[in-house]
Amino acid sequence: MDDKKKINLGLAILPIAAMLLLLVIGYGQLNLRIESLLLISAGIAATLAYWQGYRWNDIIDAIVAKLAKAMPVMMILICVGGLIGTWMFSGTIPYMVYWGLKLISPQYILIAAFFITSVISVCTGTSWGAAGTVGVALMGVADTDLYSHIQHLMYTTIPGFVLAAIVYFIAGHTSLTGSVATPEKVTDILQSLESLYHFNLLMILPPILVLWGAITKRPVIPVMLAGCALAIVLGIGLQGLTLKQGLNALIEGFNLSMFSDQRHNITGVVSDVPRLLNRGGMSSMMSTILLAFCAFAFAGALALTGALTVIINSLLQVVRTTGQLIAATLATTILVTGATCNGKLGLLIPAELFKGAYHRMGLDNKNLSRTIEDGCTVIEPLIPWTAAGIYMATTLGVSTLDLLPWAIQCYAAVFLALIYGFTGFGIARVTPENALNKKETQREIA
Repeated sequence: MDDKKKINLGLAILPIAAMLLLLVIGYGQLNLRIESLLLISAGIAATLAYWQGYRWNDIIDAIVAKLAKAMPVMMILICVGGLIGTWMFSGTIPYMVYWGLKLISPQYILIAAFFITSVISVCTGTSWGAAGTVGVALMGVADTDLYSHIQHLMYTTIPGFVLAAIVYFIAGHTSLTGSVATPEKVTDILQSLESLYHFNLLMILPPILVLWGAITKRPVIPVMLAGCALAIVLGIGLQGLTLKQGLNALIEGFNLSMFSDQRHNITGVVSDVPRLLNRGGMSSMMSTILLAFCAFAFAGALALTGALTVIINSLLQVVRTTGQLIAATLATTILVTGATCNGKLGLLIPAELFKGAYHRMGLDNKNLSRTIEDGCTVIEPLIPWTAAGIYMATTLGVSTLDLLPWAIQCYAAVFLALIYGFTGFGIARVTPENALNKKETQREIA
């Protein structure tokens, strides 16, 4: 390692700036494929690493190391595709949609969906595993305890939550979301679903199984596969479909044509129903996996160069005030998350690099842990090439750019964190002596 060339700030910025430029112009303006743009970015980072003295084996080893860590995420993505396909097959998702439309007035659908998903996320402790896995690691790295972190996080999450709820409430009572949920259309969808499926309370067993697995901290992949198997059994027993069709739904996704040789009426369904039901399958995630491979090729080559460390160390030299420190933390966290395509690194790297600066400025480390959450956990789903961004867009069937304006709680946290940083509101401070004593006590405990 000592014989490798050191890079300056300009060279460190080069591969990241190239990637961002390629994605902004190529993807945002020219609508080019993200995969090809990420491969070009990976080539630039690899060229820099080669100039430093690394060879191809070093570069490929770094990429493989990144992919190895990402493999559990990719396997979960594949299982998600299987869940969607089999839950359409069993009628589980249509059953939930049916009762949702039947019980919730159309103008309240947006805010109801917001509250329901929020409650489920809090109850299971996971917005796809981030809090339950990385959250614990973050607490140790940032030198703060879990409950202090959660309590301090309320400064940004609660106002963002309230703001989002207000917007969804207003949007549901106006024409902001169009006329997709008119009473007539809702009635047509309900009638179509009733003609296709034999609804039964047993259909909620697969999500109950998955929810139980999340609450009891069971291994994710076996629980998801068990949910798929249970849904196939229900589809055979309740809908009169076949095992072959169930396995096809698992791999290729569900399609309404599976009902064509049954007693179900598929000719009179409204156009919205096929768009809702024809989806899922493990194979539907293969394009997502390819995107992840390209993203981690760039992340692996970039990590080898040490560019992120150079950039962050340079950034810390110009920080003078609390507001600047909060802004630098947010910018770095978003940069690391986007550049590495990995929310775990977006949490851990800034925590390690910035905690000394927070101590020197007399700031409690729960400010650091909150700011990193504000810049990573809720922002990662808005970056199309990250694991969370890919997951959300693929699972929901909505592109990141389309859902971006409505992800209010995600980006509200960033603005609130900046306001707090520059005004001093919601900033926890400690005296330098107390910070030193706290650090020494934690070192003794360790």
